Amino acid sequence: MAFGYHGRYLRIDVSTGHAEHVPLRGELLRQYIGGSGLGTRLLIDENAATADPVSPQAPIVFAFSPLVGTPLTTSAKFAVVCRSPLTELINDALAGSGFAIAAKACGCDAVVVVGRAREWSVLIIEDGAAHLEPAEDLRGDTCSVAEGKLRAKLGPQYRIATIGPGGERGVRFATISHDGRHAGRGGTGAVLGSKNIKAIAVRGTHQCEWAHPHELIELSRDLSERSFGPATAKYRELGTATNLLTLNRFGALPTRNFQRATFDQASRFAPAALGAAHARVRASCVACTIGCEHLYAVDGAPVRAEYESLFALGSLCGVGDTTAVLRASRLCDELGIDTISAGGTIAFAMECVERGILGERWLTFGSGDAVLKAIELIGRREGIGDLLADGSRRAAMVLGHGSMAFAPQVKGLEIPGYEPRALQTMALGFAVGARGADHNRSGAYEVDFSDKVDRRHATVDSVRHAIDTEDRAALMDSLILCKFLRGVFTDFYAESAELLQAVTGWDVTAGELRDTARRIIAGKREFNLRAGWTPQEDTLPERFLNRPLPDDPAAVLTAEGLRELVTEYHRQRGWATGE
Repeated sequence: MAFGYHGRYLRIDVSTGHAEHVPLRGELLRQYIGGSGLGTRLLIDENAATADPVSPQAPIVFAFSPLVGTPLTTSAKFAVVCRSPLTELINDALAGSGFAIAAKACGCDAVVVVGRAREWSVLIIEDGAAHLEPAEDLRGDTCSVAEGKLRAKLGPQYRIATIGPGGERGVRFATISHDGRHAGRGGTGAVLGSKNIKAIAVRGTHQCEWAHPHELIELSRDLSERSFGPATAKYRELGTATNLLTLNRFGALPTRNFQRATFDQASRFAPAALGAAHARVRASCVACTIGCEHLYAVDGAPVRAEYESLFALGSLCGVGDTTAVLRASRLCDELGIDTISAGGTIAFAMECVERGILGERWLTFGSGDAVLKAIELIGRREGIGDLLADGSRRAAMVLGHGSMAFAPQVKGLEIPGYEPRALQTMALGFAVGARGADHNRSGAYEVDFSDKVDRRHATVDSVRHAIDTEDRAALMDSLILCKFLRGVFTDFYAESAELLQAVTGWDVTAGELRDTARRIIAGKREFNLRAGWTPQEDTLPERFLNRPLPDDPAAVLTAEGLRELVTEYHRQRGWATGE
């Protein structure tokens, strides 16, 4: 077995309590590495594509990587991979915390959970042995409360991942939380909740050996030093909140459910303005030297101010009250629901009210109180919240009246904070994304902000650039490394091969890793084909097609132009478009 791995995964059936170690072949590990890649392969082998995502038969995979537990900066991450209850396609959500290190130390490269416990339970894994303990007393608790109670009961040596009330009630975009961070998109929390698992607690002592420890330590030291450089300075000094001003300046900040692309109150979200209104502290993920987290005090407690949450609960809903937006972000975190899908679905509902399709007159653009109320209702699945808890696509199917045209989603996943008409390489990335509209699996916005393309007028030459960012993301998500390191690498594939060689001893090359990235992306497509996806779903809502941006008439994406881009994408991938 290669260094850096245990060579097995732990498969647990919570219906019976049975747990077994399943061997992982070295060849398979080299082909898929870990994280999203390994999780995708295990889902396919478990025949998850045809199982109802919230049925007992549906597996949920927690996948680690050979880099977890090494001194490499940002490597303390894991992937949660499942069939999404929101999109019914593959979903991989990544997060960083001590949970990744502790779970891998249980002596496995992944944990696969199937079945449904007879009662609400905590799944406890210690050094590869698993058992269930009753958790009825945690039912209804927020993520932080449940985690705090379990840590007090079990001891600080355990690392704990929990779901909130959103996951318990089957909100289709519920998250899995740990140390205040979230495996956020696509409804992982709803899948775990469907198994009557409130939390997973892990503790282990099994450490992997590294093939070339001295070289690895030197490489780690070098990468850490470079992570303090100019490529990460923006995140370290200002946080991702600064992206809101940048996108507003470029006319690419989604506002009022994508009806506009500039927000007249954007300056309130500038890091300096946030810092003047709210006391600020900085923090880092476990084993991270970048320190991108900026927390602002609201009501005496810190709230992480991330761009995607600020956009989704702020400009997208027309809300410029920073206190209300930060409260909304914290409420989503406590209930265990994805801020992007929450904000996108609420903004969609606000436009439905504006158009007379919905009668909830309190649900209006610009009202921070309305956003907070809607989040509460979603988390409890009460009133209009029961409909919105299913996401904007399902809500549009119920409401009708042409509302699907402006539901801000692709394949059911709500669109992140990048206006597709103003960033047309990113528009392609959204359209072809395996898990739906996704800025983490396609970094095509980087291309739009470069001199490689005309961001308002994409051509077929844009396609290769979009593919390059998608390939790179697939490898980073399988290694697993933070994407904020992407600007630190001079030659990403060659340097990744060097890191992997030091850990595993494999004679891996840059060319092999490029092939690995494409294999992982093809694996996600294989899963989606089995799940019923068709290439015709690689598109955007009507709102974004054939109509210029009101703020920028030059930004027009035609339906025919998008089809050409998608067709060329499939061709360059070597995929038949008529499947």
